[in-house]
Amino acid sequence: MSDVENLDIELLRTFIAVADSHTFSKAGIRLGRTQGAVSQQMQRLETMVGTALFEKEGRTKRLTQHGQQLLSYARDLLLLNDDALRSLKDSRFSGVLRIGSPHDVADTLLPPLLSQIARWAPSLNIELDVGRSPFLMEALHRGEVDMTISTRFDPQLEGVLLRTSPTVWICSAQYQHRPHSPLPLILADYPSIFRRVAIEALDAAQVRWSPAYTTSNLLGIKAAVKARLGVTARSIELLDSDMRVLGESDGLPRLPDTQFYLWIRPGTSQTLVKQAFELVASGFRNT
Repeated sequence: MSDVENLDIELLRTFIAVADSHTFSKAGIRLGRTQGAVSQQMQRLETMVGTALFEKEGRTKRLTQHGQQLLSYARDLLLLNDDALRSLKDSRFSGVLRIGSPHDVADTLLPPLLSQIARWAPSLNIELDVGRSPFLMEALHRGEVDMTISTRFDPQLEGVLLRTSPTVWICSAQYQHRPHSPLPLILADYPSIFRRVAIEALDAAQVRWSPAYTTSNLLGIKAAVKARLGVTARSIELLDSDMRVLGESDGLPRLPDTQFYLWIRPGTSQTLVKQAFELVASGFRNT
């Protein structure tokens, strides 16, 4: 008979809540349990793993080194557990789910999102529309996609913040920056958040600039950067091994962070779309 013990999923769920809330009392409120019940659960978990997971820091609980080590596994185990149960309960879901994504995060945010949905509803047919944020938002409002990742904020929609990424000045690794000359800008055509924030930041800092290249898509921006035609303002996701970042030491102003949201189409009453959205939102909150 094996001597290996099994980790208790409910104990791990409470452990993650304490790690995120930093106190037993706040974790208890989040889980609907008393502070004493949370404390007893964490004592059981520490007995199970044979080491201390928390240490006091003022009024808060800080993870020990072993606690940090367990936290990474706990999040993965909880995600797999919840995905497995959803998949078994909701395997009846089939049909088409239409998802939009900007080019910027098609290699980063989109794959884990698609993976979560595919594990939850393997018989689901997913249609992808990879394009520019403003046009994806228009398609969402028209009901042409069910949900979309976007850099646009819309208070009228139901959504969740997936990621906040630095916005930086990007150029080719071989680009020769000349601080005393007008900055040659590589720009997306209208409408573009990155075009607006770049121009506003340069004008506010009184940095001279000139349009060097304008394109309608991210592939054109990448080509122009790699051709050393100039500098572009973009989220850090664009950065490649053959590119580099310019900053304040190069005479360029700081740029506001880029926020990537997931929005669901307005007025949806389809259980499939709502549950897929909640699945993804929950997955990103637990990472």
